[in-house]
Amino acid sequence: MLGYDFMRHAFVGCFFVSLLAGTLGWFMILRHQIFAAHALPHIGFSGAAAAIWLKLSPFTGMIVSSLAAGLFMVTDDRKKSHLSLPIQREMMTGLVLAASLGIGVFCLFEANSASNQATNLLFGDVLGLSFGTLLVLACVTVFCLTMLVLLGRPLLFSTLAPELAEAQGVRLSVISYGFMAMVALASAACSEVAGALLSFSLMIGPAAAALRLGLTPVKGLTFSVLGALALSWGALICSWYTDFPVAFLIGIGAVGLYITAGWLRNLGQP
Repeated sequence: MLGYDFMRHAFVGCFFVSLLAGTLGWFMILRHQIFAAHALPHIGFSGAAAAIWLKLSPFTGMIVSSLAAGLFMVTDDRKKSHLSLPIQREMMTGLVLAASLGIGVFCLFEANSASNQATNLLFGDVLGLSFGTLLVLACVTVFCLTMLVLLGRPLLFSTLAPELAEAQGVRLSVISYGFMAMVALASAACSEVAGALLSFSLMIGPAAAALRLGLTPVKGLTFSVLGALALSWGALICSWYTDFPVAFLIGIGAVGLYITAGWLRNLGQP
């Protein structure tokens, strides 16, 4: 299996993506931004469709559109609105998602592109990762993890106790913008493996299982990363022997991981 270049590229790409999906997905669930994790890959699809129309790299379009949408979704205008912050986030995410999907359909229509291009954008093409794409994934991973190391403590503080963090001088808007920038880049990266439709499962499945087990932050992040890596690598191996789509195996595996975590937690309770 590892005697082929495309399989080696796929395993390396899944490694980078799993690092991003595991760490950022854990924080997204903790910050109640699961809808954003679902929406950003779809928005990235629209950017990739626009890039195809403009005869540019689809991956570049996916990164740019995800990043722009992620920053636009950030809102912390609690003083000027009677709505709670989670409701404001959901509304902004829904509005951006609705507009971007319409734009994506229009761009694909205007581009008159082949159906296989749209299929690859929606369901991923992990077996078609080039060396150049791996370099981009590596750069995105290093950048996001470096930012996470710098923002990790204030990010966790502002997530668990935002009012107290703000009183202690933590700039919540800076944290929110920085975090959403990382999530947007990670969503574009995950779409390369699982596609725009199912990259959500790679980001949320392992993280949800980690939180269901009630692990501490360090153990939870470790479990989430290892879970994402097990899903992606396990899907590649199973796909090699069964010829099932990788994205399908990741989606089913995410549900299975969450169910297993619940079973283990119930097993450990008296």
